Amino acid sequence: MKQLKDLLQDQKPIFSFEVFPAKTPEGHTKLLSTLKDLCALNPDFISCTYGAGGGSRDRTFEIVEHIQSQYQVPAMAHLTCISHTRVEIADIFADFKRRGISNVLALRGDPPKEDRVEVGGAEGFDYSSDLVAFIRQHFKDSVSIGVAGFPDKHLLAPSFDADAQFLKSKVDAGADFVITQLFFDNQKYFDYVDRLKHLGVTVPVIPGILPITNYGALVRFCERCGADIPQQVVDLFEPIQEDLDKTVELGIAFAVKQCRELLAGGAPGIHFYALNKVSPVDRILAQVRNQ
Repeated sequence: MKQLKDLLQDQKPIFSFEVFPAKTPEGHTKLLSTLKDLCALNPDFISCTYGAGGGSRDRTFEIVEHIQSQYQVPAMAHLTCISHTRVEIADIFADFKRRGISNVLALRGDPPKEDRVEVGGAEGFDYSSDLVAFIRQHFKDSVSIGVAGFPDKHLLAPSFDADAQFLKSKVDAGADFVITQLFFDNQKYFDYVDRLKHLGVTVPVIPGILPITNYGALVRFCERCGADIPQQVVDLFEPIQEDLDKTVELGIAFAVKQCRELLAGGAPGIHFYALNKVSPVDRILAQVRNQ
C-alpha cells in the first residue's frame, strides 16, 4: 500500500477522512458500513484514532487493516506513546508489519487515567518527538510518519513561537508531514505555515477541518482541546443553534468556503474530521472537488 509521504509528493490536493473506533459491537458494525460509503468517495487516505489503554487500540489496527484490504484505500493508524514503553512500541510495529500498516500519526496522547501509568525517561517517551525519533531510528523508511500541528497553538505551549519550535522538533526527528487540529480562521493556518517555514520546516501541513453540525457540542469540544472559535463563527451559528437543520446547511457552506480558500492559498489538501458519518463530508467534498 502506498505511503502517504509518496502521495503528498504529487502536485494535486489530497482529500482524507478521520474516523474513530466504536465503543460497542453495534457501533462497530455501523462504522464498517460507514467506511464502505466513505471509501466509495475515493479519498486519498483514511486515518483512525487510537486508544492507548488497549481495547480500542487493537480495534484501531483492525480498522486500518480492514480499509486497506477491503477497499485498497491507504489508511493511517494513530499511535500515542504516553503510556507505552519502548518495548511495547516495538511490539506494536511488529504487529503493523504483519497487518501491512505503513502509515502512522505519532502522538504523545492525553495523560493516563485510572490504572494506566505514564511512562517516560529511558524506558518510555516524554514527547511525541521522542516517538518519532524512535520510529525513524528503528523502522527507517518502511513507515511514513505524520504528526499533529496546532494553528491555535497547543494548550500547553507558552506561545505561538514556542509551539512552532515544538513542531520543528518533530520534523527534525523524522516526521514526513503534519495534520492540524481543527480551526475556523484560515489566517491562523497560513500564519502557522509561515512560522514553520521561517524555522526551515517545509514538510506538507494538511489542514484539519471539522464541519459545524451542532454548535453547542462544538463549543464544549473546543473548550477541551483549546481550539479557538472566532467571533464570526459565534455570530453565524449561535443564533441558530437550536435549529439543527439550518446549522448543518450553514456548516456545509462555511466548510466549503473554508476549504476553497485553503486550497487556493496553497494547502496540500484537506483532512476531514468525519465523526464516523458520511454526511455532511460527502456533500462538502463534492463541492470542493468541483470548484
